[in-house]
Amino acid sequence: MKKLGFGLMRLPQKDGKIDIETVKTMVDRFMEAGFTYFDTAWAYPGSEDAIRQALVERYPRESFTIATKNAAWIGCKTRQDAIHQFETSLKQTGAGYIDYYLLHNLGESRTHYFDDFDMWSFVKDLKEKGLVKHIGFSFHSTPEELEPILQDHPEAEFVQLQINYADWENPAILSRRCYEMARKYQKPIVIMEPVKGGLLAKPPKAVEELFKSANPNASAASWAIRYAASLDGVMTVLSGMSNIEQMDDNLSYMNDFKPLSDEERAVIGKAQEELAKIPMIPCTTCNYCAKVCPNNIGISGSFNAMNIYYIYKDIATARHQQGWLVGGHGKAPASACIKCGKCEKVCPQHISIREQLAKVAATL
Repeated sequence: MKKLGFGLMRLPQKDGKIDIETVKTMVDRFMEAGFTYFDTAWAYPGSEDAIRQALVERYPRESFTIATKNAAWIGCKTRQDAIHQFETSLKQTGAGYIDYYLLHNLGESRTHYFDDFDMWSFVKDLKEKGLVKHIGFSFHSTPEELEPILQDHPEAEFVQLQINYADWENPAILSRRCYEMARKYQKPIVIMEPVKGGLLAKPPKAVEELFKSANPNASAASWAIRYAASLDGVMTVLSGMSNIEQMDDNLSYMNDFKPLSDEERAVIGKAQEELAKIPMIPCTTCNYCAKVCPNNIGISGSFNAMNIYYIYKDIATARHQQGWLVGGHGKAPASACIKCGKCEKVCPQHISIREQLAKVAATL
């Protein structure tokens, strides 16, 4: 299987709705180039319907593979609620069966829902019935949380992880350590966010200049995707393509994929060094501060969002990240800080947390 997957989370929009005709054009170019892996999810609004119209109803079923996901932690109060998500996905995609079915976004407070609802037994039953060909899970958390899942569920055939050169050593993402944990258990890896939600398509100027100096004709996104695809054990790399131009760019270097050379790896290393030079809040997400905060503020999440702003100067993405890491995790915003100082007394990095939270509140 070719290593580029079409991520269907950020499909092109027209008048506030998914632009099906443009999606059809993108699907056609993807299929004509010999690529077959399409990644959607029950939780991506309109995505499963779009891929039914653009792909399933227009191509022979055996000519493509569909991955979709079950998010039992979203609005499910019973096992039947979680099972209904699969039934909905099957109907919305019209695919007849799912090639790669994932338990969606395990980690932190989300993992227990799949255990509480015995979803692992459910997906194994689906596989026995032929409704699912392969089962796996996507994961956003620490390697310490990843290992027991891999130990307890050998039936998982693959793992989907967030990996890119910017997050390889990022303490908030821990790409390298999660990758190494999956390799330890010999699981094929599907990579998500290789371009970090599009941020690495427009990296800081110093990084962009490095890439242009090394290869004037290569896009910044190509460096990010080829970096991910060059890692051992990678089954496919998902690119959330939003327009025909992104599709054409991805196909130009992934159609005849060549792993990074030693010289190109050295360029990536220099890019990582340039990113590390950018002043950031030195938060390692140990969350000692969170344990003593009387107002339950999402301190590490706020700092992670602020660091995205510092590096990429992308206020919209930083605010989106803040919404997920803070509000999405039931935490209070930075503006709720009462400046009691308890957090600073336990911070191993000696961060001026009160001062930084004020900056977050003012900026984001």
